[in-house]
Amino acid sequence: MIRTLLFFAALILLVASCKSEKELTDQGKNKRVVIGYVPGFRGLLDETTIDATKLTHINYAFVDVKDSLAWLTNIATDTVNFRKLGYLKKDNPDLKILISIGGWSWSENFSDAVLTESSRKKFAASSASIVEQYGLDGVDIDWEYPGLRGEDNVFRPEDRENFTLMFKAIREALNSVSERTGKAYQLTTAIPCFYEFIRITEMGKAQAYLDYVNLMAYDFYVAGDTAGHHSNLFASENDATELSGDKAYRDYTKAGVPAEKLVLGLPFYGRSWFMKSLDNRGINRPVDSVTKGGGYTYIKDSLSIKPGFVRHWDEKAKAPYLFNDSTKQLVTYDDEESIRYKCQYVKDHNMAGVMFWQYASDPKEYLLDAINENLR
Repeated sequence: MIRTLLFFAALILLVASCKSEKELTDQGKNKRVVIGYVPGFRGLLDETTIDATKLTHINYAFVDVKDSLAWLTNIATDTVNFRKLGYLKKDNPDLKILISIGGWSWSENFSDAVLTESSRKKFAASSASIVEQYGLDGVDIDWEYPGLRGEDNVFRPEDRENFTLMFKAIREALNSVSERTGKAYQLTTAIPCFYEFIRITEMGKAQAYLDYVNLMAYDFYVAGDTAGHHSNLFASENDATELSGDKAYRDYTKAGVPAEKLVLGLPFYGRSWFMKSLDNRGINRPVDSVTKGGGYTYIKDSLSIKPGFVRHWDEKAKAPYLFNDSTKQLVTYDDEESIRYKCQYVKDHNMAGVMFWQYASDPKEYLLDAINENLR
């Protein structure tokens, strides 16, 4: 009798233990990242305006590339900003702070920096050195673009393989730092969502060295003869080539990037144009001229309430937009409603989480609050 009781008691403990482990595993799966880019290029930051409890990561934008080195061009303010961002860990000890290298304006020299094995090691070592010296948590690469023209960047066919080898070198450099510090470091990248980038790179191979792959699922329309939603979740028309967050997810998973590493990018700003006609309220129609869209706080609190502007909702694209019939001005952006759909998409597709560009565009945190309400 005693043996039987002991057996059942042990069985109950075993079941409870297994349940506890399962719950912990499920909790881990549900902890999605919220990565915010913070604009250090604007000068000194005011860390008191950043709510660290609503973030898992801060990507500090940007660090330059010079002479095959990760280069602190604004070292006087960058080093102070690193210290200021470190203060935020008092509110969120799990917060990760990464340097983001490159960006649209500072991608000119990536191709040269990673052209040879020796230059890659030099670049990787300098990147890891900044992380170690200032007590940061990793490196984010925003190369616009390997193998393709960006603003005024050098690019060459060899970028295809060197893009992958760059991540390998940085991962090895960060692992070397880990051996000294006992701390794990993260490596991420921000990438565009047009298919030519997928064709010209080896993201299926590169992802092996990366913790997260941040999809810049915005700026689908910037310049050109036509305008439309610049950050729609789904296509607005029956067009298989129309860019969208969903298309980016499908393209990159097909290219070999696991869904659990993909991070859906959200713009905290809008794009705007004056259109040539009232047709379709400007969506996917010819442009007359480009104008400023502004950050979401401005769009919500100021622009949307100006006379003539009416908010519309594209049910198919799951995207809002403003249109002014009098001036023919179109404004496309994300709001709380579209954020809700995008967060649900992330959960439904087992993606890693979301990132956004950039914190200063929505100082009242309307969209960040929506992310936290719907994702975390």
